[in-house]
Amino acid sequence: MSGGGGGYPSDLTDEQWALVEPLLPPARVGPKGGRREKHPRRRILDAIFYVVRTGCSWRQLPKDFAPWPTVYWYFTWWHDDGAVERIHDALRSRVREADGRDAEPSAGLIDSQSVRSADTVPVGTRGFDAGKKVKGRKRFIVTDTLGLLLAVQVVAANIQDRDGAKRSLLWTRLDHPGVQKIWADQGFAGRLVEWTSAVLGRELEIVRKAPGQRGFQVQPKRWAVERTLSWITSHRRLARDYETSPARSETMIRWAMIGIMVRRLTRGRPASRPGPRPLSFKPGL
Repeated sequence: MSGGGGGYPSDLTDEQWALVEPLLPPARVGPKGGRREKHPRRRILDAIFYVVRTGCSWRQLPKDFAPWPTVYWYFTWWHDDGAVERIHDALRSRVREADGRDAEPSAGLIDSQSVRSADTVPVGTRGFDAGKKVKGRKRFIVTDTLGLLLAVQVVAANIQDRDGAKRSLLWTRLDHPGVQKIWADQGFAGRLVEWTSAVLGRELEIVRKAPGQRGFQVQPKRWAVERTLSWITSHRRLARDYETSPARSETMIRWAMIGIMVRRLTRGRPASRPGPRPLSFKPGL
């Protein structure tokens, strides 16, 4: 189906929609075929990206989108169905190939990020990061050397890096067996290095600060994952954690990365969106 609407900066262009549309799951129909979906899927995706980019609540979606319960229903269906992961992974392979890389990486990077959570986040899924002085949740991500997401896990912020990283490293080992080496900062040093070697059969190399370094400096071999965390938090919905479950937070991060990848794949092509574009709102990353 084609889509029309308000022409928000977060809307998919025709070229971006052409990348995503074939990856969506088939429409749900009844035993006798059922009725056609009432709302164009393109506008459903535009609404999801609007929430991710602007940070508004589902209930505050502009009226020119589908009703917010409908948009949220699709968000939930595609989350539960695993469709978001499949779309994300297919686009990641395309970005890597467009960059002249193999579809599957051979090396990765891991980092964590603590973010404050909203009051609506259940108490049992958040904690206090004493080091960063942040009450909320912690995101563990593993990326390839381009900064594209390989694994993501959201936990309570009080989980230590050396403990919380294990599941993300395990998922990377299972989903991307070609990854033989992963770089990390000093927060992941110690027993995790031995565990990664003994249990996963992979090398976890710690990138240490230069002697005498003060303040923040870009670390060789690790800058890509730090840039990805910056990409993620440039989306206002992800500057804090608003989701009721960690799994939904992970899905929001994947949607943000999907938006980044479709823009990267269509970079340099003239953007074509239906409808007028508002002049008062400037898009971010």
